[in-house]
Amino acid sequence: MKIESEIGQLVGDLESADSAQVAAAVEELAAHGERALPGLMHGAAGPSATRHVTAYQAVLERIGPRAFDEVLAATRRGELHGFVVSRLLPCFDARCAEQYAALAVDADRNLASYGFQGLIRLKVDSEAGLRALLEVVARGGDLAGDVSTYARALYASHAPRLRALRRDPAASLRVRRGALGVLLEGGGLDALDERDRTLLERLVNAKLPGGVGGLPSPQLSGWWLAVPGATYEGVFDALDLHDRRPVTVAAGVAAAYGDELLIPTPDDPRRGVGRAFVTPELDGWRLVFGLFELLVGDDHWNDMIETVERVSEACGHAQLFYVDGAEGSDLWFVAEDGLVIRRYAAYSDPEWEGDPLPWEDLAMNEPGFDPESEEADPEAGTAGARTACAYLSVDPELVGASTVVRGHGWLAVTAPDVGHGPFPGLLPV
Repeated sequence: MKIESEIGQLVGDLESADSAQVAAAVEELAAHGERALPGLMHGAAGPSATRHVTAYQAVLERIGPRAFDEVLAATRRGELHGFVVSRLLPCFDARCAEQYAALAVDADRNLASYGFQGLIRLKVDSEAGLRALLEVVARGGDLAGDVSTYARALYASHAPRLRALRRDPAASLRVRRGALGVLLEGGGLDALDERDRTLLERLVNAKLPGGVGGLPSPQLSGWWLAVPGATYEGVFDALDLHDRRPVTVAAGVAAAYGDELLIPTPDDPRRGVGRAFVTPELDGWRLVFGLFELLVGDDHWNDMIETVERVSEACGHAQLFYVDGAEGSDLWFVAEDGLVIRRYAAYSDPEWEGDPLPWEDLAMNEPGFDPESEEADPEAGTAGARTACAYLSVDPELVGASTVVRGHGWLAVTAPDVGHGPFPGLLPV
């Protein structure tokens, strides 16, 4: 009882305003070790623990694995404030590496994220960490956040082992599937042997006739090009795209908006490289998605005009749409044979240029239009990009079961002599 009373007093001292008293309490509680855990967990569950969580961290970290178990158990029971959990679970050192690995495969994804955070922070390069990663990757779904970070960190040291697991007849199908996922996430196609590359190509080819849902929505922000399905081939040269290969819509969209890679050349030490997705033919049109800066450029206005005109020269006709709800940007361009024939740019002066198109409802026909106003423009339309795209070609958000689909999509690289191999990450098929 005397020891329990002493520990209770020391736990109370952790919440003292006197930093010296707090430091002394940390030292004495750490010396008590596991015997201090009941009192520490009672204090950590208290209403004032959020203000003094650093002191609890200092003690629990020094006690080690048993403290980890107690914190995790209290978290599962809902006894700890969320902020306290967010500070205590990540505080343990390498003695708890195996526990972090076990936590990484927890069915509760919030708790599992703490497991991977611990493995990343401690730079755990262990069999337990690898097993946890393989298990999570084998479950399927998108790899993101801490799982992706750990996969890319572990890949460098475990690539030979992962390739061996792919060919190990004693390994379960689940383990082999996980190994494939980690290889792709960590090293991209370049990480695979010829057999696995062939396997993926067959899988993609089998999925090509699949659905076309899941195109990027323009409701908040986005940009895309549209070109006629009959003449779309010209877009690859016009945008300087290389190494095109068949791809499903799901994989194409994910790749097009993936990370830009820095792949320097002697002439351009800061060269960025990405990928572009050209959709299957949708109601007679092909859409192009990708990173704006790589496909269009940094000078938004001039580069958009130059791009849509260049593509229209190659394809006979091209449209470019750009929407950014946060910045109030709303633009669309129609170009034929190398020249813009109609364009709208919200808040520019003038907003409208070119002859109105047959489908447009003009502002002059709207109720309340004043032809005598200084701002009156007889050629002004009323449709922004989100409306115009449906009249001009295809609204990405409305692509679905009623859309007439022909052919398959293409994934291409924005620079020559790079290929798809260097791009890490799993793509949905």
